[in-house]
This record gives sequence, structure tokens and C-alpha cells, in this order.
Amino acid sequence: MAVNLKALRSVDGALRARLPSRCLLCGVRGAQVIGLCQSCAAELPRNDCRCARCALPLDAPASLCGRCQRRAPPWESAWVPFRYQYPLDRLEARFKFGGDLAAGQVLARAWCESIVPSELPQAIVPVPLHRARLRSRGYNQALELAKPVSKRLRIPLLRDALQRARATAAQSELTAVQRRRNVRGAFFARFDGNPPQHLAILDDVFTTGATLAECARVLKRAGVQRVDVWALARAPAR
Repeated sequence: MAVNLKALRSVDGALRARLPSRCLLCGVRGAQVIGLCQSCAAELPRNDCRCARCALPLDAPASLCGRCQRRAPPWESAWVPFRYQYPLDRLEARFKFGGDLAAGQVLARAWCESIVPSELPQAIVPVPLHRARLRSRGYNQALELAKPVSKRLRIPLLRDALQRARATAAQSELTAVQRRRNVRGAFFARFDGNPPQHLAILDDVFTTGATLAECARVLKRAGVQRVDVWALARAPAR
């Protein structure tokens, strides 16, 4: 799929109007288009040295991390442009747990300005929330990030292709093993007709990959041939 780089760099006027005039991190006036001042934007921790398969931050360049060499994950590639560190983690917490949609718009804009993968999927599938958590939070953070990314890359967004079969405990409170058990059987796929052959699952933060792995397995069982994972930020190994 050809990507119009000029279009990717163009500014969405509607989104510009919604972003704050002050930097969301330090409060200085004259924030850039992404809603941060130049200094704070430069502090966003880029995930440039990473595993190509799972985007784990690495200390030195390598094609794959040790975990992916030992056992390949159920997806083919990962696009995770940032590391889950200060100051991005502060914005993410405000967006996800504090109801700060302006912080989410800033994060989405920063994501859209990142270098995109060379091979793009046919559609994007956000990780779903269970209806009970959706009611309490008021929005799905993965979907809110997926909307501008989908628009900027001109890739269809399949917001209902994945569904939650049951409520699960918050992953942030669990160990890696508990996370895998927690999401096992928690999702199901729903397509009208044959599914696309190449999809990307999108989430806000990639920690252990348990949720993304379960989603990838479900999509592949539904007939999807290739699944990539996209996330805003990658947490260190746990």
C-alpha cells in the first residue's frame, strides 16, 4: 500500500483546533501543533533501539530480543514508537485514568508524526474494553488513539471486529503469568463476511504483550493470515 508522505505530514485543522494552546506538560504558552512545547516534545522517549518483533527497548541494536529468539510471538511485527517512561507515562495516566482527552489527543498526534511501518495492514482493530469498564471510564483509550492514526494513514478502522467475551481484572495489577491467564478466552472475533488477510491490533501500552497475543490468536483463528501489533508505548521487560 503506497503512503503519501506529504499527506502524512499535513496538519489536520480540526485536531489543531481541539489541542490546547499551552503545553500540557509544563504549561508554557505557544505549544506546538502536537500540544507540547518544543522542550517537552523533545523529551518524549523514542523507542528507536528495539526488537523488530515485539518492540522491546534494547540497550544495543539487535534484530530480535532473546525472548523472541526463543519463542516467536503470534504476531509478525510491532510498531511502538515510544517507550513508556517520563514524561509520556504522565500524559498516558492522565488520558487513561484521569479522563483527560486532551492528553490523548496530544499522544495520538505524537504517534501520527512518527515514522510509519513500510508495510501497512488492510485495517486496524483496537483492543476492546468490556462494556462495564467502558461505562465506568466513558471511552476506550485504544479506540480514541486508533481514530486519528486510522485517519492519518487512511486505513479502515474495524472498531467492532474484536469483542470482549467477559470482564477481566485490570492487567496493571497482575504479574506476567497472571496476565496471560486473565485474558485467556476473554475475546472473540466478529466479521461481516471474510476477514481481511492483514490486520494490526492497536493498544495504548504494550507491557508483557499478553492481551495483544490473545487478540492475535483470536484473529488468526477467525481466518486472518497476518497480524501486526501497534501500540503507543512499550514498557520495559518484566
